[in-house]
This record gives sequence, C-alpha cells and structure tokens, in this order.
Amino acid sequence: MPPETDQTAIEDAERRSALRTMRRVAPYLWPEGEAWVKRRVVISLLMLVAAKLIAVGTPMLYKQAVDRLGGETPTLLLGAVGLTLAYGMARILNAAFQQARDGIFAKVGQRALRKLALETFTHIHKLSLRYHITRKTGGLSRIIERGVKGVDFLLRFMLFSVGPLVLELLLVGIVLFWLFDVWYLAVVAVTIALYVWFTFAVTEWRVRLRRKMNAQDTDANQKAIDSLLNFETVKYFNAEGREAARYDHAMEGYEDAAVKTATSLAMLNFGQALIINLGLVAVMVMAAIGVQNGSLTVGDFVMVNAYMIQITMPLNFLGTVYREIRQSLVDMGQMFDLLDQPAEVSDKPGAPALSVRGGAVEFDKVRFGYDREREILKGISLSVGAGESVALVGPSGSGKSTIGRLMFRFYDVSGGAIRIDGQDLRDVTQDSLHGAIGVVPQDTVLFNDTIRYNIAYGKDNATEAEVIAAAKSAQIHEFISSLPEGYETMVGERGLKLSGGEKQRVGIARTLLKDPPILLLDEATSALDTETEASIQSALRRAGEGRTVLTIAHRLSTIADADRIVVLEKGEVVEEGTHEALLARAGRYAQLWALQQAEERAA
Repeated sequence: MPPETDQTAIEDAERRSALRTMRRVAPYLWPEGEAWVKRRVVISLLMLVAAKLIAVGTPMLYKQAVDRLGGETPTLLLGAVGLTLAYGMARILNAAFQQARDGIFAKVGQRALRKLALETFTHIHKLSLRYHITRKTGGLSRIIERGVKGVDFLLRFMLFSVGPLVLELLLVGIVLFWLFDVWYLAVVAVTIALYVWFTFAVTEWRVRLRRKMNAQDTDANQKAIDSLLNFETVKYFNAEGREAARYDHAMEGYEDAAVKTATSLAMLNFGQALIINLGLVAVMVMAAIGVQNGSLTVGDFVMVNAYMIQITMPLNFLGTVYREIRQSLVDMGQMFDLLDQPAEVSDKPGAPALSVRGGAVEFDKVRFGYDREREILKGISLSVGAGESVALVGPSGSGKSTIGRLMFRFYDVSGGAIRIDGQDLRDVTQDSLHGAIGVVPQDTVLFNDTIRYNIAYGKDNATEAEVIAAAKSAQIHEFISSLPEGYETMVGERGLKLSGGEKQRVGIARTLLKDPPILLLDEATSALDTETEASIQSALRRAGEGRTVLTIAHRLSTIADADRIVVLEKGEVVEEGTHEALLARAGRYAQLWALQQAEERAA
C-alpha cells in the first residue's frame, strides 16, 4: 500500500476515533436522571452568553468616552468620566460572568473525570490475565493518566469553545458592518478564514509530531518503571549502566520528537501573529483614512482597534483549543480503545452466585492452551471431594500452575469443564467464585503499605483481633511485634523490605483471614526455611480442616500426608494415589521422590 494511502487510512481511523470519543463524552454534559448537572450546564451557558454580549458592547463605551474627551460629540447623560467608569464596570462584569461560568461548571467536569477514571480503572481489573501479562504497566498507566486529564478539557471545549467563538465573531462582524461598511467586514472575514485554515493545517501536522512524542514518552516511562520494579535483578547483574543507556536511548527519541514539536509550535505562533497583524493593520489603515477625510471620529478609530484586538483573543484561543482538542482526542482515543477492549473472561447475563455446599471440585476432561498451537492440558479429569486434600505434583511444564489459574478462572477452558459442587465455573459470577477460593501463590506480591494493611486485605473491614489471629496462625506475629513500628511497618514496593519467607507468611496470613471454603496452595512454603516450613505446614493443615485443599507442590516432602496425590506429566494425569501407594507402585512418583531425596542428601 502506498504511503499516501497509509496516511489517509490513519487519518480516517483518527476521525472515526474522534467522533467515537465525542459521542462517549457528550452524555456527561447531559446525563439522564441527574438534574443538577443539567441545571449547572444551563446556568453556565447563560453566564457565557451574558459575558459575550457585554464583551461586544464594551468597545462602544470606549468609543463614546474618547469622542467626548475630544469634544467631537456633545455630553448627554454621561460625561467622559461616567463612560470610562461604565467601560470599566463592563470589563469587570465580563470577567465576573466568565469566572462564574467556570466555577459553576467545575463540578460537572470533575464529576465526569471521576466517573470516567473509575470506569477505566474498573474495566482494567475486569480484563483477563492474558491481557495484563502482555501489556507493560508503565505504558498502560501513562495512557490512562493522559486520557483522564483530557476529559475535563474536552467537556469545556464542547460547551464553551466553538459555539461561543462563532457567536462572538458574528457579533463583531455585524457591528463592523452596521457601524462602518462592508469592506471592514470583508477584511475581517478574510483574516479569520486565513487564520483558521493556517491553524488547522499546521496543527494537523503538529498532532502527528505530538503522537510520535507521546509514543516515545510512553516507551521511556515503561522502561523506567520496568527497571525500578526489577531493582534487585539490575543489581545482581551489575546492569545499572545498561539500564541507564536503555532509558537514555528512549529519552533520546523523546527529545528529538519534543524539539520538533516545540519548533513547529514556534512556527505556528509566528504564522498566526503574522496573519492577525496584517488584518489588524489593514483595518486600522482603512479607519485612519476615514478619520482623515472626516467620515469617522477618533473614537471610531479606537473602537475599530478595540474590536480587532478583541477578535484576536478568541482566535488565539481557537489555535490553542484546536491543538489541545486534537491532542485530547488522541489521548482519550487510546483510553477508549482500552475501554473497548473486551474482557476475555466475563459473566453470563444473569449468572447466579456460586453456592458452595461442601467445596467438591471436579475437572472433567479439561483441555487448555495459552496458544492454540500449543496445548498445555490434554483432557485432564480429576475429582477433589469436599473437605479432601489433594496435591498436584510433576515436573516443570506439566500444567500444575495452569490448573490453579483455570480453577480461579483467570482463563476459560477450551474444552471440558471445571465444576464446584456441580456448578460449571462459566455459569456463575466471578466475584462469588473468587470469594470462595483462597490462594497462596508461589511468589507473594505485597502492596506498598503497612503489614497490617497487607494482612487485612484478606477480609474487608477486618478487626484488629482478626488480623493478629491470622498473623499468629501464619507464625509471623512474633516477628511483627519485634519490629519498631509493629503492624504499622511499611513493606516497600512489592514487599521488598521483607525477606522471601516473611512475605510468604504475610501472604498466608491474609489468605487465612479470608477464611475461604476452598484453599489453593501454589508452592505456598517454597520460600521458607525447613523449621519455619514445618510450623507453617502445621498451620496450613489446621486451616485446611473442613475445607477442600488443592496443593500445587514441587517439594514432595511437603505433601506426603495429602489424602491423595495426582502426578501430572505433559498435561496428562499419569498416576494417582496416596504417598505410600505411589511409592509402592514404583512409577513416576517414586522416581521423582528418589531424585529429590538424593538431591537433599547431596546438599
């Protein structure tokens, strides 16, 4: 496809995206069932019209004052001083109406910003795990930040920019035509037309430059965040220089794009000033000639100048507004693309909540693959009875963690079904499913907040006693009490201030606090030393009493007392039974057991 065709296709797509964005934002100006928003919008518009009428009439008071000072017109009701005071009062009223308009409308804009930010944040949490592991957090956060900031600006534009600007220009044009002649109107019209054409043409070019600058900014931001999140890894490999060079390379691209953007802005500003001043000079020369030949007064000359200066202000505003509008539409378009991203896993319409009676879990000929070309689970059938403890073991890549993700419904199975107490997970709400399962992952990630907050995260509105009881059950209360700030200790980004074992015990504590009927332990004690692991295993056994427990384990010694052990290999069940029965069978489990025992003796 030729480059011209590519560019045309891009511009067509942008126009469609801009129209979509305008349609999505417009309802926030006139929402159904929210009369207070509509009242504020109407009052703001009335303030706007009043300000424009006063603005157009103000130069006439200025003219009258000048003519009276020059003795060219007789003094009637108001003298020069009175007219000057009236002129000043008109300017004050104009400013007052404009500021009142902005103040009244502020709540409308901020409400829209808040609602859209919440909608975006909520939608992101609804997207699948597959989406999140393929996105870069830094780039995603920057898209949201830019998009949300554009909401208030775009709403103000839709209400206060184009229509009022056209109204003011029309009123000024009518006044010039009425008080002077058609040539004044013609010069002003040509000046405005040239200004608008030049502004729009250059701004379109600048938007393409700005888009490249945004892309470089997003790239640099996500590289910075990625590097900071992996701070320890950077240190391990002595890669500070490499990371700095990588970040600098991204910033180099941003610098180049930003310089071009700034240079083009200077060109745009100069071109706008040239067009406006040429029009201003042309009209002022015409007025000067009129004063010389006696057809106009000095006051008329001053009034023409005032009107020309007055129309330059909204025109300059038009250039800024159009530029910002185009950028806001691009930024918000990216955010709405995000909002239009469909959730891979969603609830069926009218889906009921999961009803957990005993917590029996059934995998019925489950098939799944992260990619269609590579199937991970190949028709697995597995039953876990209510209150039963079942362990999943096998070599890396056998599908153990995938089973846990499917059970929590991070993904939907491609074949077969997973049921809890006979209910297909696809037929119940995700919220109720997530509430019924407690997960202790292999790598516990903590919020950059206090230890209390991270433990209490397991249960909304948890009491102090409940938090402490959970910490005691996870064998971490004494450690927390020994800290200078106790439960108010900050854990740092992703819990970096705690050791691996401490993080894991905090993760176990918050899951115990959740008190779910089904427990999923994914290498729950992998980061603990042998002594601590033994005490945690005891706590987990107590927590599992009366619950269904599914344990994913690599260290076989931790699951030897499970009611049943299921051995996976290449996405299939190869053995199943108790620890003793599997050892007696001398099959795959016995091989794995012997291998681990040999490794432990060698260590």
